[in-house]
Formats: sequence, structure tokens, C-alpha cells
Amino acid sequence: MLAGPTAVGKGTVAAEVRRAHPEVWISVSATTRKPRPGEENGVHYWFVTDEDFDAMAERGDLLEWAVVHGTHRYGTPRGPVDLALASGHPAMLEIDLQGARQVRSTMPEALFVFLKPPSWDELVRRLVGRGTEDEAERERRLSTARDELAAESEFDVTVVNHEVHAAAEELVALMMVDAPDQS
Repeated sequence: MLAGPTAVGKGTVAAEVRRAHPEVWISVSATTRKPRPGEENGVHYWFVTDEDFDAMAERGDLLEWAVVHGTHRYGTPRGPVDLALASGHPAMLEIDLQGARQVRSTMPEALFVFLKPPSWDELVRRLVGRGTEDEAERERRLSTARDELAAESEFDVTVVNHEVHAAAEELVALMMVDAPDQS
């Protein structure tokens, strides 16, 4: 499980893992928010309607789900995770703090990794720099980020995202420690 505050680079690090290590299966979350520029349905997220998300939750199709930043819902579809774990390949879920807490209760054996920014100022710079949120949304996300950073001790390991490639390699190395031999 990979979690961390908004704008820390979870999606960017996950994309680097996907690029450099195709042997690692990475979950694709469902969300009710609109796509950002460059995001593709089924690659970055499954972009679904509120009604579809409700149906997924009611059927028990989500391993975890949460309302994030008080506005949109995000969740991890259960079926693909179960298939990936059954295959024996290393698997990674990129989720928020609320989701990590839910998964911890159902999958306590999983490795929970907290992705941390090098500094608060760098986190703010990354959030402002991506230019996808208005001022009110940035403030809401920064407020949430303060709470998320305070939860670092709930995780098994912390990886500091100084540089994307290095953070991705550190994450993969942690995953491979307990991975079955694929030969």
C-alpha cells in the first residue's frame, strides 16, 4: 500500500514503477472526480458517476473507499486486487490515508508505505505548480495534507520523495523483499 498527502507524488511515483517495473501490478482506483488533463480512463483512474460508485459500494465491489478532500469519492475495485494477489506477483495499491486505514483492518499482512515530501514548502510548491486546483481547493487539500502528514507513524515504512525515480526504486525494493521468486 502506498499512501501519502496530496501532491506528494503518489501518482507520479506509481507511474514510474509501472514504466520501470512492469512485473509490479498497480491497482487503478475508481473516482467520482473529473479527469485532469492527460489522465486516461482505466489507466490513471476509472472515472465513474456517483450512481456507478454507489452501485460498486453497495455490491461490495470496493476493497476500500473514502470521500477525499470533502468533495469526491475514491475507491479500490476489489476484483483486480484479488486476482493480482492470487497470481503471486508483487502488487501495489496507491490510496489515501482513509483507504489505507480500511485496508489495514482487512489486510494487516500488507506492507504500508508512507510517501513523504522532502518538506512542507516542497509539498505546497508541487500542489500549486500542477495548476489543477483553484485557491479554495488548494486550501482544502493543504488542510487535509497536514492531517495526513501527522499520520506517518501509522505506516510500516516511510519513503521520502526527493526524486521520483529514486523513490520508485526504493518502493520496488521494499516490495521485492517479501515477493515470491518469479523464476
